[in-house]
Amino acid sequence: MARVMPSAVAVVEPLGYDRRGKRRYREISFEELDRDSDRIARGLHELGVVPGTRLALLVRPGIDFISLVFGLFKAAAVAILIDPGMGRRNLVRCLSEADPEGFVAIPIVHAVRTLLKDRFPRAKWNVTVGGRRWFWDGVTLDQLRGEPWTCGELTPTLADDPAAIIFTTGSTGPPKGVLYRHGNFDGQVTQIRDFYGIRPGEIDLPGFPLFGLFNCAMGVTTVIPDMDPSRPARVDPAKILEAAEDWSVTQAFGSPAIWNRVGQYCREHGVRLGTVRRVLSAGAPVPADVLERMKAAIHPEGDIHTPYGATEALPVASISATEVLGETAEKTSQGAGVCVGRNFPGIRWQVIRIVDGPIGSLDEVESLDTGEIGELIVQGPVVTREYCTRRESNALGKIAGGDEVWHRMGDTGYLDEEGRFWVCGRLAHRVLTSGGPMFPLQCEAIFNQHPAIYRSALVGVGPPGQQRPVIIVEPRNGRMPRSVDAKASLIEELRQLGRKNPLTERIDDFLLHPRFPVDIRHNAKIFREKLAVWATKKLSRTGGSE
Repeated sequence: MARVMPSAVAVVEPLGYDRRGKRRYREISFEELDRDSDRIARGLHELGVVPGTRLALLVRPGIDFISLVFGLFKAAAVAILIDPGMGRRNLVRCLSEADPEGFVAIPIVHAVRTLLKDRFPRAKWNVTVGGRRWFWDGVTLDQLRGEPWTCGELTPTLADDPAAIIFTTGSTGPPKGVLYRHGNFDGQVTQIRDFYGIRPGEIDLPGFPLFGLFNCAMGVTTVIPDMDPSRPARVDPAKILEAAEDWSVTQAFGSPAIWNRVGQYCREHGVRLGTVRRVLSAGAPVPADVLERMKAAIHPEGDIHTPYGATEALPVASISATEVLGETAEKTSQGAGVCVGRNFPGIRWQVIRIVDGPIGSLDEVESLDTGEIGELIVQGPVVTREYCTRRESNALGKIAGGDEVWHRMGDTGYLDEEGRFWVCGRLAHRVLTSGGPMFPLQCEAIFNQHPAIYRSALVGVGPPGQQRPVIIVEPRNGRMPRSVDAKASLIEELRQLGRKNPLTERIDDFLLHPRFPVDIRHNAKIFREKLAVWATKKLSRTGGSE
């Protein structure tokens, strides 16, 4: 893109406001970004970084972040990309497990890694970004950029070379480090660009920093929003609209938590993202009401798309808001599961008989017919081949198929007659009762129809095979019933709602929770394991529903 459209704006970073209250921005062109990342890569080589060196990258979203990632790629280093929003304990543990050979990070990170130097014994190549280097070793980013490096040509990278380690959210267990190769990233760019018809010259507002990297490879301008990407549910919608209007944004990417707030804001204030024609939302199922509000908030000819996948394999499938609101949402509300659409052209998939444990090879799987609930497995250029931390997870998450590796998505569901996949819930979250398995997304949808309920969670109490199904509900806006009678009335209404559907007629226990524990990255994935522990303790005291 630096050769094709050198002077076009690659990345825009928000700064403060001028005296008139007008937002100021910092810009960098594709040519400038290419030169800057070249300087960074040459500086790393001059310092002694060789291909395959693992460097942890912890900097704030902005031009420096994007330039540094491409600099690391050009240096053939392996970037450890980790969400600081996962919490300090998880962050330190994941970084330690990734065994970095250096840190490219803001000053506070260097201070912590210096204090915890025993956790990072190989951290030799260290770069301080966005501030002074104090009592720790290494160089600053300004030094990397400013020195007249004399090293020769940069080492070209091949498709199978390691590029990055990206951690899962840890919604069904400890976060795991996924090894991305350059071919995986190339496949992602190709699939996303071609499937959605993204063209050079478009302008994107990504609520997830890594999407800015795809934009640069597609010739799309990235306008970095003024928000904390690790706290999407706290986004200020006014700042999203401000950036979209200032730059005539045509596309926006974010988690459902972002679009929930933005859509509500647009409806309440009678405003629109008038230039936006394509919204992408990923990380968790997007409720129909969120899709409806956002569709009304963008250009009349625009649409919202919800790509489906996982850290280990993304994208896998996609569906539009038009298709959801026009057809699948009604079926979802009756317990059909959540339709995530059709597979991307580069993805092969099949639904297999559920197996609790490793599957050695593709010869051992039993493919299921249309409509049968099983586990989804996928294969294609965007599918990563291995975990490089907690490597015991490879036996459970990967299936060998000759020279290919299939990934077990960990989602249960089925394929319909049109070739669309319907998710019924995580494999680890199904409730194994004496009457057979019950699947969260099917059952929860029934109770989510109640006007007082924001969301619900199906959990099992007791040993597998004899689990007691329990529905936990979170009232809208955290408004718990104030009296015992009001609580009992709500519980009875939920019970009667469940009696009307064969999927939920066996559920007798209902509990109220003021605020569900959810993942920080997307603020949408419910930690049902934590709720199951909570429900077990609660029921041991009360014996049944509240």
